[in-house]
Amino acid sequence: MKCTTVIDKNRDEEIVLYLHEHRELAEKIAALCAEEMTSLIGYRDKEIVCLSESEVTCFCVEGGKVVAVTDEGSYQLKLRLYELEKRLGDGFVKINQSCLANVVKIKKFDASLSGTLTVIFRNGHRDYVSRRQIKTVKERMGF
Repeated sequence: MKCTTVIDKNRDEEIVLYLHEHRELAEKIAALCAEEMTSLIGYRDKEIVCLSESEVTCFCVEGGKVVAVTDEGSYQLKLRLYELEKRLGDGFVKINQSCLANVVKIKKFDASLSGTLTVIFRNGHRDYVSRRQIKTVKERMGF
């Protein structure tokens, strides 16, 4: 069996296997690819943690860095917010220019007299819904 790796930043990443018959190795490679797509690596102090999408409350930009907010604390990510937005499914909604919220982790919305909408998450974290995103958030949340 031959293995060739081509590094080309102008193309999408893909793995193609040409096999004469089904092999267990092909299943392992496919599992590794699927695992890499769904797991997120978070950094905090000297810790490196694998995060699942389901445990993340929201992804925010703080000080120019993307941070995953969880019940255990915040973890810095090496991905950009637009990359996360493409990668994450319908479980997340963009609530403002610098935050993607996990729909399941939203506890309630708080509307103020001035017309702003604040999102309150189950872990107590708060963020606001921008005017540009109010329509999208209302459609996604069903109100």
